[in-house]
Amino acid sequence: MRFAFLKKLSLSRKLILGFMGAILIGTLFLMMPFSSSGEENISFLTALFTITSAVCVTGLSVIDVGKELSTAGQIILLIFIQLGGLGIMTFSSFILLLIGKKITYEERELLKEERNLENNGGILWFLKKIILTVVIIEGTGALFLALRFAQDMEIKKAVYYGIFHSVSAFCNAGFSLFSTNLEKYAGSFVVTMTTAYLIIIGGIGFTVIDSILFATRKKVKRFDLTSKVAILVSMILVILGTVLFLILEYNNRGTIGEMSFFKKILASFFQSVTTRTAGFNSVPFGNLTEGSVFLFCILMFIGASPGSTGGGIKTTTFGVIIFYVISVVKKRESVVIFNRRIGWEVLNRAIVVLVLSLLYVGIITLVIVSIEHFTLEQTIFEVISAFATTGLSLGITADLGTISRILIICTMFLGRLGPMTFALALGGSNKVEKIQFPKENILVG
Repeated sequence: MRFAFLKKLSLSRKLILGFMGAILIGTLFLMMPFSSSGEENISFLTALFTITSAVCVTGLSVIDVGKELSTAGQIILLIFIQLGGLGIMTFSSFILLLIGKKITYEERELLKEERNLENNGGILWFLKKIILTVVIIEGTGALFLALRFAQDMEIKKAVYYGIFHSVSAFCNAGFSLFSTNLEKYAGSFVVTMTTAYLIIIGGIGFTVIDSILFATRKKVKRFDLTSKVAILVSMILVILGTVLFLILEYNNRGTIGEMSFFKKILASFFQSVTTRTAGFNSVPFGNLTEGSVFLFCILMFIGASPGSTGGGIKTTTFGVIIFYVISVVKKRESVVIFNRRIGWEVLNRAIVVLVLSLLYVGIITLVIVSIEHFTLEQTIFEVISAFATTGLSLGITADLGTISRILIICTMFLGRLGPMTFALALGGSNKVEKIQFPKENILVG
């Protein structure tokens, strides 16, 4: 009876409360003496910012987690990164399965909402496949990274660093135990490609992974439309980002200008992959050209695919809008993608996500640039990075004021759950229009 009011809440509101509860618990843990490597405990706002960044798999941090957090604090951070990457309901449902408890219908519905699935049929089997897939992928990544790190440090530390960076990469979190992130390994093929592989797999989405595994197992070439669009848009963005970054930074000595041609391509590819939502960097972002900063803002804003560990408006949202524009230009009556007609409810949702995202980023940028001393370029990059849960920064995160930090915390939180989740939570139940008003055209364009 005490929590009877929770049953009346919508699925969107329950998800929001679930993430808020996880962030609160993580904040309290990080404020404990055992989480800090120094004599002073981590303050509430710093702990809140760091854990929100972890649960929302962002990677923005006002502290050097490799130096200011103890081993216990780093492990706590890693647990909440994994929790945020999998999703609160996915993680908790897995724990319930381990201890032998049944998943209720309501919990299945929450899982469906969190994983962005069409229905809850077979969702428990899907959950088990997710966990098994995560263990295999992160384990493989940790092995390769540990073998490379072992060349620079003792084996125990290398294994620990391998596990931490593998989980952080797959969850698209971007947290690193190195003070300069992965700049030290900009020319390392193993670190670059392993981390990129983890980021791509984590950012492509569990639904797409499941579709690929099904097609491989059944030896069929047909993917569902979501997978096709997500893969197509992701490939185009990675290739386009690599080429443009290589061109824009080719002679920039502060980034890749002094590297060999092979290392330039390697660094360009890595930044194109990680910029979408992961937050790792192998070149100093403070030295980027203005063109690269603008390019990265676009890539971050688009982000990863639905049902993944990444943020942004999502590749499929961007893809649907692009195909819609093509359909309008060609004067088609409907939006057609891969010989499939898209319903107007999907298009409406895509446009709402885009508009809400642009409005939110614009408003938060305006507020922060008005109260801080940062440039517009630095501010909008930071806000988009937080909204897209990317975690990249032009070096201003640690210098944010109290109000700005709170706004970035809210931005990371909204970006992780998605603007539509909040819109649905605030909008209430669906309403059926009883009155149809007269139709009239309006001039646009």
